[in-house]
Amino acid sequence: MSEHTQVKMAEMKYDKDRPKAKHQLKIEDVSLRDGHQSLFATRGRTEDMIPVAERMDEIGFWAVEVWGGATFDTMHRFLGEDPWERLRTLKRYFKKTPFSMLLRGQNLVGYRNYADDVAKLFVKRPLITGWRSSEPLTP
Repeated sequence: MSEHTQVKMAEMKYDKDRPKAKHQLKIEDVSLRDGHQSLFATRGRTEDMIPVAERMDEIGFWAVEVWGGATFDTMHRFLGEDPWERLRTLKRYFKKTPFSMLLRGQNLVGYRNYADDVAKLFVKRPLITGWRSSEPLTP
């Protein structure tokens, strides 16, 4: 076999004094939004997410996508949950990892276009209330 087809293992060094990469790889986990949306028809309940939330927070993700897309609607329609309460609850377990959401452009989390002022306020509201902070979100 030629040399270019051979896999060469390199020793990985994870010393505490290892310098950080100049351009760090940023990984966002989408399993709490897309995972249950794709696999469970968006029927993943907040209580089902809690057992893994603290462990996920320890991994060091750049962000965790926790809502958006169809989750906002189906929480009301099928699960009887408050989407804002999900954010507050999960934020108690994700102390270090910022949240992210899937926003459908002008449709936001709905099925039709919303007025510009509604769309801007919907995006601004979580930022005003501490979306990226470690404090519980208060709508």
